[in-house]
Amino acid sequence: MAGGPQSPRSAHTRPPLLLLLLFGLMRERAAESPWGLPVVADGPASFAKEVMAELASQELGKKPWPGGTHSLHYHYLALSEPGQGLPQFLAVGYVDDQPFIRYDSRVGRAQPQALWMAAVDAQYWERETQKLRVWEKVQQVEMWTVMGYHNHSSGKHSAQRMFGCEIQEDGRSSSFWQFGFNGQDHLSLDLDTLSWVSAHPVALRTKRWWETERCYAEYDKAYLQGLCLTSLRRYLELGGQSLIRTEPPKVQVTRHTGQDGRTTLRCWALGFYPRDISLSWWLSGEELALETEHVETRPSGDGTYQKWAAVQVPAGEEAWYSCHVQHRGLNHALTVTWESPPHPRITATMVIFAILVTVSLVAGVVIWIKMQLPARDKESYQQAPGEEDLHKSQSPSRAVSAQHLC
Repeated sequence: MAGGPQSPRSAHTRPPLLLLLLFGLMRERAAESPWGLPVVADGPASFAKEVMAELASQELGKKPWPGGTHSLHYHYLALSEPGQGLPQFLAVGYVDDQPFIRYDSRVGRAQPQALWMAAVDAQYWERETQKLRVWEKVQQVEMWTVMGYHNHSSGKHSAQRMFGCEIQEDGRSSSFWQFGFNGQDHLSLDLDTLSWVSAHPVALRTKRWWETERCYAEYDKAYLQGLCLTSLRRYLELGGQSLIRTEPPKVQVTRHTGQDGRTTLRCWALGFYPRDISLSWWLSGEELALETEHVETRPSGDGTYQKWAAVQVPAGEEAWYSCHVQHRGLNHALTVTWESPPHPRITATMVIFAILVTVSLVAGVVIWIKMQLPARDKESYQQAPGEEDLHKSQSPSRAVSAQHLC
């Protein structure tokens, strides 16, 4: 397959998408990569089915599954006009929403994104590099084809592919496969019926195009429900404690007043791991499920997660509402309420300040008094009459009498 983007007109004449996908992805016999996307041979559909059956037959084994819910996801992005600072194709793999592998078309090689991936040998990185180079060409063809469906012959456009699997603590698993165009849903795969679900009228043309080769859907299902889960286990073994650790959430409740005057209480859970958490608002022993607004759990950027849940309350009745938090890192469920700040006129800071001022004034007065007392004593001593002064102060009559006595 020729490299680089194709014009929308020439893309229409390309063979079915499966052949593009199969081209150059494997050697003679069926093989598979234990770390990422399966490798499929370039051959007829019947042979591809044989490879898919081998992928689907893989099991997780008898090892106990690590506690909690874990996932393996891949996100691919292709741009028609990458522009400055942007690659033409970008692929990132995530374990529990933590990136562990990245392919940038400007670099042209798969690279590790987690320290625990340093233990993987060079052969793995070479295999992933070759596969992602093929995916880069496949997704470029898909993007230009969909651009043609939208009557776009140029301009900035993007195609996104997202797929992965998830397994919960009780052993239940789920998976997904989605294709988007310009940030909007385009097609998704229904794994039960192996049918493509279109999210837009224009996507019907892509749906008919991909339905010409049913093996493509079977290939995705075989990977998602087989190899994806075994690969996830192997990544968890490599990641060790960095992936199966637990960090409890830091919880606080904040109060907000909107422009419409309504009061909202928001319960924040910050810095927790793993990502599974439950936040709920309660009033008088009843959960406010319908009244509560939730946001999806989001990465904090440091390997932990954050989430909040909000509820509107009547002003002055905030103390009656409580937020309940459940997480694996907690020994028991937390119940947190909003705490009103101290009265603004008489705050703790003001009380402490007043005490300090009073103590300072009293100390100053005491020091001033002590400094004044020695000064007064000295003045009194200097003004006391001496013996000569006593003689001078005697009356004249007594002085005369003394002279007569002499």
